[in-house]
Amino acid sequence: MDLADMKKAFESERHVYESAKLTFTGIDGYDVYNPSIPFCWRGKEYILGRVEKRERWASSCVRLFAKTGTDTWQLVPDAMIYPLEDPYVAFIGDEITMGGTHVRKECGKVATFNGYFYRGTDIDDLCYFTTGPDRMKDIRLVDLGGKIGVFSRPRGESIRKQYGSESVIGYAEINTLDELSPAVIEKAEPIQGLFSDNQWGGCNQVYLLEDGTVGVVGHISYRENDLSVYMNMSYVFDRTKHQASELKLLGTRACYPHGSCKVPKLADCVFTAGIVMRPDGKCDLYSGLGDVESGRIVIDYPFKGHGPIVTL
Repeated sequence: MDLADMKKAFESERHVYESAKLTFTGIDGYDVYNPSIPFCWRGKEYILGRVEKRERWASSCVRLFAKTGTDTWQLVPDAMIYPLEDPYVAFIGDEITMGGTHVRKECGKVATFNGYFYRGTDIDDLCYFTTGPDRMKDIRLVDLGGKIGVFSRPRGESIRKQYGSESVIGYAEINTLDELSPAVIEKAEPIQGLFSDNQWGGCNQVYLLEDGTVGVVGHISYRENDLSVYMNMSYVFDRTKHQASELKLLGTRACYPHGSCKVPKLADCVFTAGIVMRPDGKCDLYSGLGDVESGRIVIDYPFKGHGPIVTL
């Protein structure tokens, strides 16, 4: 699968019905990017965003924002500030689970990073409860109704030597959040065939579908000259067969309004948040843009043929 050719074909016939940027208020002087999907909690709509000054790198935090209008979000000033990057949310039972990447520095330089996980019912103050494996990002959870699906994302030279791709996605199941640990995540069985040589990617939001399969919305990436190209993608995962199918592109940077980027190599980068269903049957797809902004496009539902998303 040549991603450059796949991207060219997609952009020549893409079906994007609406395209917009998100506006964040109450946070002057900071960029807000790589958000979670919007979510409702006790009658209000929220989003979590990665907050960082334009000139800094690996110095971000995650803040909570409340919806004030179409594509407009206001900082919730008294909510917890989380020392994370790239947040996501999942509803597991009657709790909200939130995850993101925590970066640890030594002498001003990045020493390592881990996934941190928070849970609770107080949206203003979720409680930290476990950590992911060393140097692993993009760990995602999904409530399966009696089980919890866990998607991992190991990446590095050892993965390249074994699989050819820079990363793989693994899958495991646990019974409760109390079982989530670095060991469980580390041992997740790789899903074959998602990425080719020198490609990488990961899950960003995961959905239980009516037919029992799992719909994954994520990112798929490759390098082209001096660019790191990140695109929105989806695939369907069959838990019983441990197989992925129907991988397709959902969006590229060209699908969103023109804007800036943190560094030139991220000019063609969209970091997927996930999809939210619309009353018209289409989806709002949310993404970070160039590590400085956040955007939304309207697309067709990517899991047609597998039934609607199941809300437990």
